[in-house]
Amino acid sequence: MTQATMQALQGLRDLSMVKWYVIPLLAIVLYIYAREIKEARKTANWNAVFAGLTIFGVDFFNETWNGWVMHLTQRSAFWTTPGDTALRTMVGWNIEIMFMFLLVGIIYYHTLSESTKEKILGIPEKWFWAIGYSVFCVFVECLLNIGGHLVWEYSCWKLSFGGVWLIFLIGYFHFFCAAIIVISLKSMKSKILTLCIIYSVPVIMNIIAFAILGWNY
Repeated sequence: MTQATMQALQGLRDLSMVKWYVIPLLAIVLYIYAREIKEARKTANWNAVFAGLTIFGVDFFNETWNGWVMHLTQRSAFWTTPGDTALRTMVGWNIEIMFMFLLVGIIYYHTLSESTKEKILGIPEKWFWAIGYSVFCVFVECLLNIGGHLVWEYSCWKLSFGGVWLIFLIGYFHFFCAAIIVISLKSMKSKILTLCIIYSVPVIMNIIAFAILGWNY
């Protein structure tokens, strides 16, 4: 295994690593969701909440298959986060990233206008901002990689033209595509069902992994 992988496996899901700043961060995330739920109950528009949960759910899936890559190759996941963290939840995931992705979908939703026909530069705004936020996220990820906080091991997932496109498509853009699909569904039942499917896939994958591999997955 690479040095970054071994470092990422150290303290994996070790609660003794938890730092106090997690508490106010958790409070901020819970406050934002509480406000969104309160507003949704007034307006019957739950799309902000659904967008937030959708993007987090797709990221949960991404981090799960990334962990599977680490185990199957016995070398490295596509990305690892070996640096300092308040809690490392997977080899490429930590509590800070989790809090961030819980909010990304809400930020994205509130960027959209009320109109469903709005366009920016000739592109429907929901797709324009999906592209825009994906590009911004890739830019931030590149900075984290340069700083050594996010380690990439494989040539197809590197700071190169081809690698950046793969990170854009698989790393972020499909998150926003999923959010668009969910908030575009007509019925609440369809939205909840789709969200359940999104979460059930990584949950089942992790149950299988923990059953076979144990806690150090």
